[in-house]
Amino acid sequence: MNDDPYVITSIEQFISLWSQTYNREGKPDWSHIIPYYDESIHFKDCIQEVQGLRAFKELTERLTKRSNELSMAINHAVMQDRIIYMEWEMTILFRNTRSSTVYGASRLMLNEEGKIIDQRDYYDLWGDIFDNIPGFNRMYRRFMRRVFG
Repeated sequence: MNDDPYVITSIEQFISLWSQTYNREGKPDWSHIIPYYDESIHFKDCIQEVQGLRAFKELTERLTKRSNELSMAINHAVMQDRIIYMEWEMTILFRNTRSSTVYGASRLMLNEEGKIIDQRDYYDLWGDIFDNIPGFNRMYRRFMRRVFG
């Protein structure tokens, strides 16, 4: 039996932990959830890919430094065996810009001990940001339809 208190055992526990990371009045804080990640965490999204807990911590620190405010709402989350899927909305306020909402989903895999060993985030960063730029938003969407379908 594993005596490590930092293991994910249910979707309710996961949502509670994740919801504490982002808030409505400022910068995110991952300090409470980092112990739930395995030392060998593999993380990938549309911008970057990192391996290992040290690199993942650095990634979270960069995001915190870049954003003036960051909040996340979890719309749906399910856990089956050792896989967690969640659908979310992240609102980011970068320096010198207006806030942008990014819509995405994440797949997290737990190892046998219940720690997060793999996380893959899926989202359309540029589309969601460009949608908030008056005038450019229509031009971008027209380009995307013409080129991709």
